[in-house]
Amino acid sequence: MSKSNATENDVLKANLKGTDPAWRSNANRYLALYTADPGEAGTATTSEIAYTNYARVAVPVADWVDGGSDFSNTNLLQFPVCGVTGAVATHVAIVTTSAGAGQILYSGALDASLTISNLIQPQFAAGALHVQED
Repeated sequence: MSKSNATENDVLKANLKGTDPAWRSNANRYLALYTADPGEAGTATTSEIAYTNYARVAVPVADWVDGGSDFSNTNLLQFPVCGVTGAVATHVAIVTTSAGAGQILYSGALDASLTISNLIQPQFAAGALHVQED
């Protein structure tokens, strides 16, 4: 997964100037789905999926396992069940807000596109998401 430009800048400020980003103390990060790569210059709403009933999934910061250079989710992460109108997900991101144009912390392509239609519930099994620095 790659960091957004805004997150790269936050990391530089934290490491070189000791400035904490505003989102760092939040209790949750949020998982979002995308119909295309939101890009490093994008926000959390850039290409975000919009199937019926979609909402971002809260992931408490304590729910990430520190595997040294690889972090993964400790619990099953489930998006809401799709209603009538579906979409195709190609990317996933960890973002700073539950809704709106928050900051993308990390984003990446799914291993395979996911067609989300009526009664489909996108989910990631425990340990399925991996975040690493390049």
